[in-house]
Amino acid sequence: MTGRALLDRYEASLRGLARKSRLRSLSGRAGLDFASNDYLGLAGSKRMADAVAAALANGTPVGATGSRLLRGNGPEHEALEEKAAKFFRSERALFFGGGYVANFAVLTTLPQKGDLVVLDELIHASAHEGARAGRAEVVEAKHNDADAVDDAVKNWRASGGAGRAWIVAESLYSMDGDRAPLDDLMAVADRHEAFLFVDEAHATGVYGLGGRGLAHHLEGRDNVVVLHTCGKALGASGAIVTAPAILCDYLINRCRPFIYATAPSPLMAVASATALDIVADEPERRERLAKIVALAGAKAEALGFKPSGSQILPIVIGDNARAMALAEALQARGFDVRGIRPPTVPEGTARLRISLTLNVSEDDVAALFAALSEECSR
Repeated sequence: MTGRALLDRYEASLRGLARKSRLRSLSGRAGLDFASNDYLGLAGSKRMADAVAAALANGTPVGATGSRLLRGNGPEHEALEEKAAKFFRSERALFFGGGYVANFAVLTTLPQKGDLVVLDELIHASAHEGARAGRAEVVEAKHNDADAVDDAVKNWRASGGAGRAWIVAESLYSMDGDRAPLDDLMAVADRHEAFLFVDEAHATGVYGLGGRGLAHHLEGRDNVVVLHTCGKALGASGAIVTAPAILCDYLINRCRPFIYATAPSPLMAVASATALDIVADEPERRERLAKIVALAGAKAEALGFKPSGSQILPIVIGDNARAMALAEALQARGFDVRGIRPPTVPEGTARLRISLTLNVSEDDVAALFAALSEECSR
């Protein structure tokens, strides 16, 4: 087999995706931002840009030049970790290159052979990938159902499970915008002497005391590990894992995605540290976003869609082709709204994922829903 014939199976797979209206392609930024995760509008922050420019002027390199255990560990990384531990009130913090790799890193390293990982069925793909690549047994539990998690641990114990259980959830889910029952999950973890691992990707900076996330009241406990991404509301890139010091030391010594990866750019550590300062200093950003969320929820409800109560507002259409056609129509009218299809969301729940940020005004939100109303009636 030579030439193009080598590519036949890949082309056939793409044709199959196209038949199901699931073929994806890259598209640039255009129109009003109803698609990004830049919830607090920090990606274009002058304060963050000035901090990065000052760091460059003072000799901070663009690249880390190596892994953290070699020459890649810079004072910028350590300063961010120290600031993050204080901000989130955790014993220690560890900086990773991104949320995906951080989820994968934690779940391939901390749960041990003989342990159990209980995943919420709708959790990020990175958590699924990490758990299944790790050494522990893995089960899924019904979405946001603490009783189902409790039953999963009980059944595992009854069948001879003797290790530790790890309960894994997002605090705010990325496609539905709903909140996890964290207190109930914490109670299950305590009852079974288990760990709770919370992915705060979409809550960090937006919710909780001082923008510390929805799990802010749980941080600092010996059986709690939390992931805070820097590439969403914090407007930079990377991810911070907060945990007991001994678990951070274990990750440094045993976590292959940490040990063998080039460290994140020290400039991103500077940007992320500055973002934490902005979150602390400018609570009005969260207040403005809350008003936009309330307005969008009311507009969605008036059109017959269920509001999520958060900055992630799904408009569930159902049919893949219809969802994508609506997204394209709104984009043509100047609103950057993206369609989301399976396998990112369950079959039959294709949707518009409206992301609410400080990059738009209340007038922009009203205009978007007026356009959506017109397009839905066509």
